[in-house]
Amino acid sequence: MRRYQNRSIAIYGMGVTGCSAAKTFNRLRAKVFCWDDDRKIRKKIAKNKNFVLRKFWINSSAQHRIDNIVVSPGIDINKCRIKSFLKKNSKKIITDLDLFFELNKNALIISITGTNGKSTTCKIIEKILKTAKYNVRTVGNIGNPILLSAHSKRKCAYVLEVSSYQLQYSKLFRSKHAAILNISPDHLERHKNIKNYTLVKSRIFLAQNSSDYSYINSKNKYLQSVKIKKLKSKLFLINKSDYSFLLAKVENKYFESEGNFENMVFAYKIAKNLRINEKIIIKALKEFKGLPHRQEVVFSKKNILCVNDSKATSFEACLQSLGNYNNIFWIVGGLPKLRDRFYLKRLSKKIIKAYIIGKHTSFFVKQIGKKIPYKISHNIRAAIKNITGDIKKIKKNKKYIILFSPAAASFDQFENFEERGNLFKHLIKNNFKND
Repeated sequence: MRRYQNRSIAIYGMGVTGCSAAKTFNRLRAKVFCWDDDRKIRKKIAKNKNFVLRKFWINSSAQHRIDNIVVSPGIDINKCRIKSFLKKNSKKIITDLDLFFELNKNALIISITGTNGKSTTCKIIEKILKTAKYNVRTVGNIGNPILLSAHSKRKCAYVLEVSSYQLQYSKLFRSKHAAILNISPDHLERHKNIKNYTLVKSRIFLAQNSSDYSYINSKNKYLQSVKIKKLKSKLFLINKSDYSFLLAKVENKYFESEGNFENMVFAYKIAKNLRINEKIIIKALKEFKGLPHRQEVVFSKKNILCVNDSKATSFEACLQSLGNYNNIFWIVGGLPKLRDRFYLKRLSKKIIKAYIIGKHTSFFVKQIGKKIPYKISHNIRAAIKNITGDIKKIKKNKKYIILFSPAAASFDQFENFEERGNLFKHLIKNNFKND
């Protein structure tokens, strides 16, 4: 990595990813110049002697001395403050993924992307590899920034959860095994349309060669546009119906839902291509437990089952939960995704009533309105109170499901989906603690 020594690196956006990139380049003895449009973040950066604050895009002579630019994944170069500079110097832009790959070219890298199920699939793969005695680290969107885990004295396998934002500007990143689990409309405010979004996701295969492996969901309609004939890697088209034999072998209720089963199938196929023993794979799958906020059962007693699915940030994402249960009291709402549409015809008989929360109730009323009964509750606490009141009014000879699957982002009322889900769990436990 001597090639970065004394080179000038500009980092735009000093969030968690930007800071991890700055620290890594400092370690590589590069000259690092940082900027963030947020004044509060700049004040924090100024306290760190290793970070040099500079408006690197202003001075023309300074611009020519910049060798590479790292743009924080959350920044859209078409809308940001220095968009003209970034577009002019687009060939210089690299990502944390690119730098991670350069630092770990000899490591086993498994990368997972898609709209839904990325974190779960990464964790299933991690469980299999740990059971097979691999030294494994799972990084990326699922946890720590990838550059904070870029070095290991022991031989290491990395499982990466990769977002479309990271892939959009990547040029060098390559992984031995790369998978696109599925595609549904998401992040369209950034990518404009589903075609662009799919194209960006398919960049996960960009630098692969004939010794690498790629995995694509063969039944996903949006992935039909991926030009698979141009892929240089060994391609595996994944159809979950080909793996129904696994259900009898695994005997894990977590994988009974279609989405979780599909996630398992991708993990299973990757493990088989790694030549991990079948008994080890099955043992790991039997022992696997789901992640928080993803169809997480938080209370089960008598005639009530409470499920926390806060990670469902689009209608497509909450379809699995809605499909898994009957007699549902559905808590829904938040910040809707651009162009999201709710198709409830086949599900309406499963849902007793919807309870709309958040600051965008008109959107959800329009989507749900005439299809199922609803009540505007505004917040989670009120929704649970409304549900418990409604349950008391009806006969208790059935199993009722209180399902928190918002089908929307959390940012109108919460910092993230974890905070949202934790509040739901807290309120449920307090509400039913005496039952």
